[in-house]
Amino acid sequence: MRNTTRAEKIISLVAKMPYFGLENLSIAEKNKEYLKILLSRYEKKGRLIRLKKSLYVSADYLDNLEKKDLLSLYTEFTANLIYSPSYLSLEYVLYEYNILSEIPKNFTSVSLKKTIHLKNNLGDFFYHKITQRLFLGFESFSKGNFVVFKASRAKAFFDYLYLRQDLLINPEAIEELRLNLNNLTKGDLREIKKYLKIEGSKKMYDIAKNIFKKFDF
Repeated sequence: MRNTTRAEKIISLVAKMPYFGLENLSIAEKNKEYLKILLSRYEKKGRLIRLKKSLYVSADYLDNLEKKDLLSLYTEFTANLIYSPSYLSLEYVLYEYNILSEIPKNFTSVSLKKTIHLKNNLGDFFYHKITQRLFLGFESFSKGNFVVFKASRAKAFFDYLYLRQDLLINPEAIEELRLNLNNLTKGDLREIKKYLKIEGSKKMYDIAKNIFKKFDF
């Protein structure tokens, strides 16, 4: 009975945390081995969700967010959290702006670290490595306790082309992307030009010129 109370005290504590690891529980329990066993046991029971190695969130916390219609925001926050530094971009952001019509199945991000795929109960998270000089063009917004880093519409578009440049070798390949270019503004085109200048290759400029051949680019 005493062990149950000990465990429930910890579970009650983490129900108020957006995420936690062993170090966050030291105020309630000093025995790290006991904590590891407890976390594993409650994860198997579905009471805890592992976001990545050694990082968890309570199922009760997620249920509470869902009731407040904040689970989607939290998932975006998680995308930044579990692989940092990173920002949401590519298909995920382009769909939000109706530049891509196909609903993305994954959370797509850009990072300074190696390309990687992470998965947890909230979804599939794909991170694509980009060079330091192109790690820009993203904005932060906050709501409640959550801060999310997300590419601007223009930067998400540039990232999308940049990471596919080896595939966009002819007009037919570009046509197959089925991009809704009318949803890009003149301001977006100016911003894309800025990133092309920073990137500096003729290859990327030629790809952009082919895509925007109907525009004053």
